[in-house]
Parts: sequence; structure tokens; C-alpha cells
Amino acid sequence: MREILGDAKNIRALLGNAKYAIDYYQREFRWQTKHVTELIDDLANKFLESYEPEHERSAVERYGHYFLGSIIISNKDGQKFIIDGQQRLTSLTLLLMYLHGLLEDTEQKGQVAELIFAQRYGKKSFNLDVPERTACMEALYSGQPFDENDQPESIRNILARYSDIENHFPEELAGGALPYFVDWLIENVHLVEITAYSDEDAYTIFETMNDRGLSLTPTDMLKGYLLANIQDPDQRNNSSKVWKQRVGTLREFGKEEDADSIKSWLRGQHAESIRERKRGALPKDFDLIGTEFHRWVRDHEDALGLQSSSDFARFIDRDFAFYTRQYHRLRETAETFTDGLECVFYNAQHNFTLQYPVLLAPLRLDDSETDIERKLQLTATFLDILIARRIWNFRAIAYSTMQYAMFLIVRDIRGKSTAELATVLRQRLDAEEETFSTNDRFRLHGMNGRHIHRMLARMTDYVATRSGQASRYTEYSTRGKKGYEVEHIWANHAERHEAEFDHPADFQEYRNRFGGLLLLPKSFNASYGDLPYDEKRSHYNSQNLLARSLCGECYDRNPGFLRFIREAELEFQPHDQFKKADLDARHELYRQLAEQIWNPARLEEEASR
Repeated sequence: MREILGDAKNIRALLGNAKYAIDYYQREFRWQTKHVTELIDDLANKFLESYEPEHERSAVERYGHYFLGSIIISNKDGQKFIIDGQQRLTSLTLLLMYLHGLLEDTEQKGQVAELIFAQRYGKKSFNLDVPERTACMEALYSGQPFDENDQPESIRNILARYSDIENHFPEELAGGALPYFVDWLIENVHLVEITAYSDEDAYTIFETMNDRGLSLTPTDMLKGYLLANIQDPDQRNNSSKVWKQRVGTLREFGKEEDADSIKSWLRGQHAESIRERKRGALPKDFDLIGTEFHRWVRDHEDALGLQSSSDFARFIDRDFAFYTRQYHRLRETAETFTDGLECVFYNAQHNFTLQYPVLLAPLRLDDSETDIERKLQLTATFLDILIARRIWNFRAIAYSTMQYAMFLIVRDIRGKSTAELATVLRQRLDAEEETFSTNDRFRLHGMNGRHIHRMLARMTDYVATRSGQASRYTEYSTRGKKGYEVEHIWANHAERHEAEFDHPADFQEYRNRFGGLLLLPKSFNASYGDLPYDEKRSHYNSQNLLARSLCGECYDRNPGFLRFIREAELEFQPHDQFKKADLDARHELYRQLAEQIWNPARLEEEASR
């Protein structure tokens, strides 16, 4: 092995004076929502430990520092290729792009821009230089839309993770705190850049660090602490087998699922406090379990009833085994549409990872399978209704926005019986000020396309199944070349609607309203989407029932559909033309559908089964 260099750098030094490339054989950018949100949470929590509003910006120099790990570089003839670390560097770049858009100070915006790209001879080149990503990164930097359809995995993930950053960025860091946070991120967050001068040497370092020098995980440390307190060798051996079996099963599902399951269990069953929503507040149970659950258990052994050797054994053999088993069941249900627990799947499609501690909170160790099933159905249904209402009212469902509310719900429903659970959750929904009647302008905009797609999928499937047809929700909710996409009933031609709209912007706002949208195969939009309504209406008659309901033929010899609209008392009607008044009527129909699909009365129905 030739020369190896290790150099500790802050973000400014790392990204401000270098350009990094990724070889063609490197893996895709694959970070998911939880990776980006955990990064943001860790950064925000560390920054807020020091920040006070009355500080001068120069005080940031004395704030605490944060170590983000190491990256491994292969330096080939002066060009730096990333061997390990592209997930973090890509995510950091996306965060810097988002911060750049928020900043108002021109000088600080310029400092951040220099960490994102270099400008030479009028040409912009990103400091993380991957040619296939350039167009996407340009669009994100300039705030322009970018079509993810038919794009590679990395591009789709970059767009999704940028959306996660927008949705998850903490409110505490906005406003006056933002310039301080940006300074801190650039100057006080560090990585170690390990440089080798051949791919072979770089990969040797990578393999050594990941195979032989791997640090213990929080799961490993919790296991060691619990087993060390079990005195009887046979009992310790048995508990070790239980732990190994459960962790092994979880890791087959995902390499971090063991830690996520423990966090969800401890938060759902034991968290009694959470960091107050104010600057300078210290992390509490809910927060600490998320970052260092192994230490939290050790510090709370009295509250957890961990006194004797048998207590520690029981904590593994009974509690850990039961709740991680239920968590694994929920994760499987989140990935695969399952009758009876459909709402777990729906919530997961909205990337609502906070559902797991909430779902586990009411479960008791002595619950029967029937009790467990009903509690999971009730809680998942509650979350489904809550999420839909918030989306309809343009309210965020991001982790940072919902964390405090979900903690309060966890605390209120912990250990409740089925009847008690239904009552508490119904009261929660009844106390909500925003319903489907509080926003009559719900529409498609730049950031809610995925949510709109899934709500239309639910409505389309609801109309079909209530009319006696088989469910096709998983098909409707699939996006991409072979999937479905949101179709505007009005083509994007403002000049066709000048009689009703004085300005193209007014037309665009109305065109995007929910009542003017359908869910149709991607191929349909490509063939007919640009046609005037009177030319494409007949083509809707060969599509799903919700689309067909625009056509008079849908109301002829269709007993299942007619029975459904009669019993549901829904104002379905055909539309020979589609003017502004027709869109208004259609919008009201969709609102009525939403009221039925996400009706709080479902909680009583679930509880009485």
C-alpha cells in the first residue's frame, strides 16, 4: 500500500476547494427518508444545544462541533473519486441547496453557493460532479420542476430526498436562527477525508473499516448491557438466543430495522417526555431514545423495572421479543398491502415513519391476537384520517412537524383497551379544527404531487370496490412508465378558457384544483391529455369508474355503480362539457368522497367488529 493521508476538514474546506467524481461502477444514491431525516435531526439537535437568540453570530465559533464520520477518496492523477461517502456528500449538497434557497443575506448565499458548484468561464459545474445528475441538480438549485418519470434510481432518490429536506427541516432553525445554523454547519461540522492514490488501496481501507474495524451499534451495546446483568448462565444463554433470533429476523428485512424496532418499542411503551418546542430546550425521553437508546435504557433501569437478574432476562425474553415481533409484522404490512391492515400500508406510502411507535403504544403483553389486530386497525385508521385531513388543508406531515403531536398521542393511548382506544382517538379527530370542509381550494401544486396521486388512487379504488369491482389500489398507486399518473381534465391551454378566466394565472390555479384531476395510465395522458375535453371525454369511458363517471354511458346498465351512488348519496353526474361550474361540481363531489373514505365513524366500526 502506498501513501495514505487522513485530513480532518469542516464542510467549507471539504466542499469549497475540491471537486469529487463517482466512478461508473459505484452504487446508486440510495439513502431513504429516514437516513436524511435522522441526519437533519442530529445536526439540528447539536446546533440547538448551543444556540441562543441573543447571541451574536460570532458566537457560533464557540458552539459545539459535530463529527460526521469519514469519507474515502481515490486520488487518480489529481482527480478525486469517492469510494465511500457519496450518500453523505450527496445529502449534504442537497441540504446546502435547500439552505441556499432560504437565505436572504446575499453574502452568505454566495458562500453557500461556492460549496455547491464552481463557476468558470460562465459554465457551472457541481462540486459533486456526476454528469447524469447535472440536469436534476440544476433544476433543484433553480427551483424548477423536474420530471422523475423514466429517470435512474439515483435521480428519483435525489428528488425524493430533497422533498424530505423541505418537509422535515425544523421550524426552530428558520427565521433568525437560520444564518447561525448555516455558519455552524459550514464551520463546525467535520469529516475526515482519507485519501489513497489507487482504487486498490482505497478499497482495502474501505473493507478494513467496514469488516474488521466496525464499531458496535447501539443494538449491540444494549444487548451487552442487558446480558451482562443476567447472572444465571443458562438464562443468559437463552436470552442471548432470543435476542439473536429476533435481530436476525429484523435484519433480513433491513440492516437498520433492529435499531428502528427498538426505538419504536421504547418510544411507544416508555417515553414520558419530549424536548419542549423552544430554542435551547434539552432532549428528553422521546428524543434520547431516537439517538442513544442503549444509554437511555441504562439510565432508566429503575423506571423500567430492571432490578434483578430475572428482570433483565424478562425484558429480553418477553418485552423485547413481543414488541419487535409486532414491529416486524407492521413493517411487512407497510410493504405489502394486507387486508385488515390496509391503513398501515397507506400511511407508509406517505413516508409516515412516526406511525410505528403510535401503533405499538396501545399494545399490551397479555393482549389476545384479536385485541392486537383491532388495536392496530384502530390506530392505523386514525392516522390515515389525520394524514388525509392535513394533506387536504396544505398542512405538513413531515417528521419534525408531527413528532410532538405523535408523542402526545402515544402517551394518551398507551396500554388502552380497544374500547378506550376508540374513544380517545375519536375525540382527537373531533377536536381537530381542520376537516375536508375547511379548504375549498385543495389543488395540485409543486410539492404535493405524490400525495395527490395517492388520494386519487384511494378515491378511484373506493368507487370501484363499492360498486362491486375488485380492488386495484396497488396498481393505481404505482407511478412511472407502466403505472398511473395524475391527468388534468383541462389541457394546459389557457386560450381555450378565455371566456371564463381573465388571466392565465387564474386558469392555472383553477386547472390544478382537485376536482379537475383524474388518475389514468401514463400512456393515456401521452395520447389524449392535450386534447380539448369534448374530444377526449369519450376515451374516459374505457377507463376506471371515477373517470367514466364523466360520461353519460357510465350511468346506463351499470347496477353496481348506480346502487353505490344511491346508497352513498353522492352527487355523481355526467358532464357533456367541462366549464368552471362543472369543475366546481366535480370538486364538491371529490370532497364528499373524501368525507366518506376518511370518516371518523370508521373507528367505531373497527372497534365493534
